[in-house]
Amino acid sequence: MSSAQTAIAGTSTSTSGEAQGPAPNEVRALSALAFDELRSFPGAIRDMHLGIAQRAFRGVGPAGGPVKLIHDALSSRAYDAIAAGASGLGKAADRAMERRGIGEQVSLSTTQKGSFGLAVLNGLIGDRLERDGSALHQPASARMHGERIGLDEASLRDAFPQATPRLAVFIHGLTGDEFCWSWGENLATNPGAAAPYGSRLVSDLGYTPVYLRYNSGLHISENGRTVAELLQELVESWPVEAQQVALVGHSMGGLVARSAAHHAHEQDQTWVRRVRHVVSLGTPHHGAPLERGAHRAALALDKLPETRMLGSFLKKRSAGIRDLRHGSLVDEDWRGRDPEALRAIACQEVPLLPWAMHFFVSATVTRDPNHPLGRLLGDILVLKPSASGQSKARRIPFREEHGHHVGGAHHLALLNHPEVYERLRDWLARVPVALAAPA
Repeated sequence: MSSAQTAIAGTSTSTSGEAQGPAPNEVRALSALAFDELRSFPGAIRDMHLGIAQRAFRGVGPAGGPVKLIHDALSSRAYDAIAAGASGLGKAADRAMERRGIGEQVSLSTTQKGSFGLAVLNGLIGDRLERDGSALHQPASARMHGERIGLDEASLRDAFPQATPRLAVFIHGLTGDEFCWSWGENLATNPGAAAPYGSRLVSDLGYTPVYLRYNSGLHISENGRTVAELLQELVESWPVEAQQVALVGHSMGGLVARSAAHHAHEQDQTWVRRVRHVVSLGTPHHGAPLERGAHRAALALDKLPETRMLGSFLKKRSAGIRDLRHGSLVDEDWRGRDPEALRAIACQEVPLLPWAMHFFVSATVTRDPNHPLGRLLGDILVLKPSASGQSKARRIPFREEHGHHVGGAHHLALLNHPEVYERLRDWLARVPVALAAPA
């Protein structure tokens, strides 16, 4: 952790959302991160420069040896000086911000635009932010209007004065936050979008929507464990007795939901016994092709000194992104294993909750899912076989009648789509009476 980050990391926050001290200064933390990246950039340029020069000097032969020594020494000193200057500038900027109190009264994480920026940052390097104790790390929490909701009974009663026995828990995807469930509500490009799913479920089925935020750069299994613990606290302190819980996850959120349910089942947490519906919207149950492509590209670019900088950049992608290579849900899929290994061991299959109904929605940018372009692109980020859990190599035991395909839609459209809501409403209206949860 840099000195600037240490000074502004602030105090930690408990799972229940109760602050343990002064609120961290997110503006200073963002500035510190920017200068840290600026400080490391000259080193990456230096390595690429020296790699290209090495190839050129190799062509000259032994006669170029003395010139190469001088060139390499001068180049290294120049780049190191630039890095040192960036470091000094960052420290000076942080001291000035501290003296003037800049950022002390600003909370980026509670505004829609600020939260979006932090969500993207967490998705890309969230594991690093968590490891460094950065104030930019967004731990799992329940949110309303951007504000963290305490999980004690009094806080929940204040936040949900009309709480019902039915809870619909919405879990966003990679680089997302709770605001994303209103996607397209006011955009001309999404004319079919209406009020968020949660708001409509209140009047249609009597569900109380609960929106979660989590650091999507952490391992899916880590988020699954944290979300399970959060839901245990929430259900125990819910203002009325929680009788039914529905988990609705978009993209990575569907994997986090499955991981949380699996962890809660293994730990015999009481909240999971109330789960009756698990819905995944555009979830890469078998992985996403973009992550597999990034993985191969990082290894290929790392082989040449001229392109090693680009390979190193790709290798910085977060643990959460890496888990999307195959859709990993448990610690055993990554713990003690080389994240750069080209051939990863197959993911451990996680069983579905036997007393709940599991539904999925897939999408393709073409109306016909069998169109060559639709088969190639899927919804831009997730292919239909992965979203439906029915690939050639792996098969998740979803019932065919519990799935739905949306044609002519992209990945983000599933966050607020009239056809998706119609299915969601119908699914959540059904109660699996024949499937009894353990007492």
